[in-house]
Order: sequence, then structure tokens, then C-alpha cells
Amino acid sequence: MDESVERSVAAGVRERRRIRAGDFAGTTAGLAPGNVQANLVVLPKALAHDFLRFAQANPKPCPLLAVSEPGDPHLPSLGADLDIRTDLPRYRVWRRGELVEEPTDLFNVWREDLVSFALGCSFSFEQALLEDGIELRHITCGSNVPMYRTNIRCMPAGRFTGPLVVSMRPLKPRDAIRAIQITSRFPSVHGAPVHIGLPEAIGIADLAKPDYGDSVPVESGELPVFWACGVTPQAVVAAVKPEFCITHAPGSMLITDLPNTRLASL
Repeated sequence: MDESVERSVAAGVRERRRIRAGDFAGTTAGLAPGNVQANLVVLPKALAHDFLRFAQANPKPCPLLAVSEPGDPHLPSLGADLDIRTDLPRYRVWRRGELVEEPTDLFNVWREDLVSFALGCSFSFEQALLEDGIELRHITCGSNVPMYRTNIRCMPAGRFTGPLVVSMRPLKPRDAIRAIQITSRFPSVHGAPVHIGLPEAIGIADLAKPDYGDSVPVESGELPVFWACGVTPQAVVAAVKPEFCITHAPGSMLITDLPNTRLASL
């Protein structure tokens, strides 16, 4: 194992253990810089095949990193010391499309028929943007990234259908161009933006009122830049209303041991 991989493993283990112990409960943006972070969707086995097809049909919002065996809370390809039931700061539990609780662990709701899906997260490409000198407003503000439901429809698969959710980062035009170049190298964590400027063209009425996350200021001369977002499955769950589902709380991601460079296409 080379030195950079060792650093990633050590950082992933350190942050997951801190979360597992209840010592951290905020957004994971900026934690373990350089490590891949993942969105989470957990469904009964009876729905897992349809969701797998949905993810494959919608790789921009749902880039698949790993899938568990039924009832197994571990994803060894993402980290040996990793437990889906404990290692995210906050979860969301859904019943028939309604959000019923936001626990900090899953022991009380875990079932032996549950299949976990880890999906790529835009927090992973943010380090590459920061290293290039591009300001990320939500990190500057110490807040969660703003996320919005759009009028863009995902490709349906089986029972799953619904709107695309996007995350937004305000950027100067020159930084927006550079961000396209940088994030295009990371297709496994949403890749290039799906829309720039004109939020009303994708059904966003007010940037100051995100559907998820926190509002951030957009300064004069900046463009809102929108990336496909791994919160999309939560909007789909609300629309499809499966009997039972678990997701991450927006901004509360699974920190893996993988270095972001492992997902870069160039």
C-alpha cells in the first residue's frame, strides 16, 4: 500500500470512528479531504433490483460505487472498518414515502433483507476544485451545499421514477469553465455540471429557498452552477412511496477509505 493510500485509509477510519462514537454530527463537507464520500440508499431486497436498474439508467445523479449483500451492513470495497448502521452522522428513515425519523444509527430499524447502495457524492470532487483555487461558498460559510428539485425527469426503471435533484455552487465565469474541466474527470461522483445559470429554466423559482441543505449568497457577477446530486433518490422515494427505505440525511455522507484520485478518469 503506497503512502497516499495509507493516508486515505487512516483518514477514513479516523472520521468514521469519530462519527460512530457520536463525536461529530454535522455536514461531512471538507472532512477527510481527498477521500471519496458516498450517498446512501438502503432498500428491502424486493426493491433492490429495480433500484439497481434505476441507478444504471441515471448515472449522473446515481453513480454506483458499491452494493451490499442482503442484511450485510458492510461494504468492504469502500473500507474494511466500515459499518453502514453507524458511520454516517445522520440518517433518514422513510415509510411509504414519508420521512418518519432522522436517527444517528440504524440498530433499531435494521433488517436482514436490506440492501445498501453507496452512490458517488459531489463532496468528492470538491477537493480538486479547492486545490485549483476555486472558492466553494458553502465551505466558506461553514454550511451545507444548497440542493434543489428540478423539472428534469430521471429515466424511470421498474417502480422508480421522479425528479432530478441538483446541488448548486456559485462561481465566477472563469471558475465555472475551469470547474467543468475539473469535474468532467470524475464521472463516478456526478461528473460535469448539468446546467449553468438560468435556474428558472430547470424549475428553480428561488435560489434563496433550497429544497435541501442551506442557502448561500450568490454575488454579483457569479453564475449558479448546478451538478446532478445524490439526494435525487430521496425525491424519488417521496414520489414512489416504497414501504420502507433508509437514506443519508442531506450533507451527512459516508466517508470511505478510497482516495478521490482513484475515481479520476485522467
